[in-house]
Amino acid sequence: MTEGHIGWSDMIFVMEKKHTRRLKEKFAGQFNGKPLICLDIPDDYRFMDEELIETLKSRVSDYIEGPG
Repeated sequence: MTEGHIGWSDMIFVMEKKHTRRLKEKFAGQFNGKPLICLDIPDDYRFMDEELIETLKSRVSDYIEGPG
């Protein structure tokens, strides 16, 4: 995550509460009212794990609309 990522984002998702804390510490005051949303998903999955992908789709869909 960089300041640039925060700048162009509409909202920011993290998997765990500790990620929220780290971002708030590193980028204090730079969110400019943008939501920082914790999905409460344990960060213990392998890269591109199918279960993780489905969980992410489900949790994120509460906040954004999909295509169509």
